[in-house]
Amino acid sequence: MRFLIQRVSSAGVSIDNHTVGEIKQGFCVFVGISDSDTEEIADKMVQKLVNLRIFSDENGKTNLNLSSVNGELLIISQFTLYADCKHGNRPSFLKAGKPESSEQLYQYIIKKCREYIPKVEHGEFGADMQVSIVNDGPFTVWLDSEELYT
Repeated sequence: MRFLIQRVSSAGVSIDNHTVGEIKQGFCVFVGISDSDTEEIADKMVQKLVNLRIFSDENGKTNLNLSSVNGELLIISQFTLYADCKHGNRPSFLKAGKPESSEQLYQYIIKKCREYIPKVEHGEFGADMQVSIVNDGPFTVWLDSEELYT
């Protein structure tokens, strides 16, 4: 499982020119899921996400997590996080999870995030989405379950 996390001052997602989710200060999280991912892995990734201390404290140190700043979450499914660009110029997506099982795990991640963060917005799995982000910093973090939990 892969999370690409951007600290944002605002973010939104639209489908067919209709806003389906938007947040103020918080994280915009792009979620990539592989076939080997499980709810147990998702639980660990969500724990890491909600406790990630990348907001500045009163001394300007990145020391605060989402809850400390009343932050919000925007969760976007993005199978392209599993793009393999090693051979040729056309990415392969063979490492990305099958849509059926990935969508179930994506919905599970949203549900788990709501246990910790009051406002969790999201895109639509498999849809053509337009995502608007005001990256704060910029500050972008990459979490890969294979690097964290293997």
